[in-house]
Amino acid sequence: MSHIVLVLVELGAVFLGLGVLSALAGRFGISPIPLYLLAGLGFGVGGVFGFADVDEFIEVGAEIGVVLLLFMLGLEYTTKELFGTLKTGAPIGLLDIVLNATPGIAVALLLGWGPIAALVMGGVTLVTSSGVTAKVLGDLGWMGNRETPTVLSVLVMEDLVMAVYLPIMTTLLAGLALAQASIGLAVAALAVTAALVIAAKFGGVVERFVASPSNEILVLKVLGLILLIAGLAEQVHVSAAVGAFLVGITLSGEVAQAAHKTLDPLKDIFAALFFVYFGLQTNPADLPPVLGIAAALAVVGAGTKLITGLVAARRAGIGKIGTWRTGVLLMSRGEFSIVIAGLAVSAPALAGTPGVAQLGPLVAAYVLILVIVGPLAARMVEPMARRYIKKQRAARDQEREETVPA
Repeated sequence: MSHIVLVLVELGAVFLGLGVLSALAGRFGISPIPLYLLAGLGFGVGGVFGFADVDEFIEVGAEIGVVLLLFMLGLEYTTKELFGTLKTGAPIGLLDIVLNATPGIAVALLLGWGPIAALVMGGVTLVTSSGVTAKVLGDLGWMGNRETPTVLSVLVMEDLVMAVYLPIMTTLLAGLALAQASIGLAVAALAVTAALVIAAKFGGVVERFVASPSNEILVLKVLGLILLIAGLAEQVHVSAAVGAFLVGITLSGEVAQAAHKTLDPLKDIFAALFFVYFGLQTNPADLPPVLGIAAALAVVGAGTKLITGLVAARRAGIGKIGTWRTGVLLMSRGEFSIVIAGLAVSAPALAGTPGVAQLGPLVAAYVLILVIVGPLAARMVEPMARRYIKKQRAARDQEREETVPA
């Protein structure tokens, strides 16, 4: 078969398979994310069959998927709401860093990988997957919930921390002096500040530019703007996801509604590719030797994110069920963790470090566990919380009856 025929056949198989898996997940009332990941494991590196002719398309499609997920999340909020949550969320951001970076740092030091690898693992265990969280929020219809702005504030805080962390980490891994990261760090900070100012002061200008009675023109303008800003953000070491999110918050009213309606199907397609691509890059044969450490780290990581979410939600005055939803929504790790590990795997600064070759498989196993557990926990948390609250009320009622004099 010719190359173009192979590409069409492989892409057709991928999309058809994803459709079947999504339908299967819907039938059992679960998120399709774990099934997408398992499919990627089965057909990627070391799997039963490889998609050699469409690897590049899936890789690019995966990045577009994350960008569109965060753009859609940005459409739900205004710049005023964003600045409000960032202002009130600073203490939670600090708590998040301390609680969630510490386990990764501790594991690396215990394994004898040294301080640079420890900083790498701290970043890996810190960052919640914005892509997975946005997907779960959409799948479960929680976008408009009261706890969602709290979840969002934590995600934005982490992405802004990454804007500082990545330039420094890249420089350290390259074996260069820390001072040489200062220019990249300054550019990243300037880019984020400029984007926030544009979103706050000139959102109306952006809206007028993209507004159109034609869905075709609207989609082309909005998608082009999203990808352009996301690419420029990535170039200055700010997450492409942050760039897409900021584009989303600049749009409001009818323009935002139209953009959401027209781009939503496109978002679903490319988001599915993101989860498949993650599985495709993981060789199942590399996972068993590090599975025990990864599982223990995942248990701790799920617990520390749960604590972060519970504290953040209670500070925001959110009810019990919303508080638990906040905690489980933060559990998943994903794209950032893999990016950080990818930087470290072949880094000159870690060359020759005993045992550090396990870093990549360890991170892959850790992320796979949490990216499966997170969506499943989100699906289960509400009914479990309601049953728990019901039991508590019944116990209190029984206690009152027993204390009432006959």
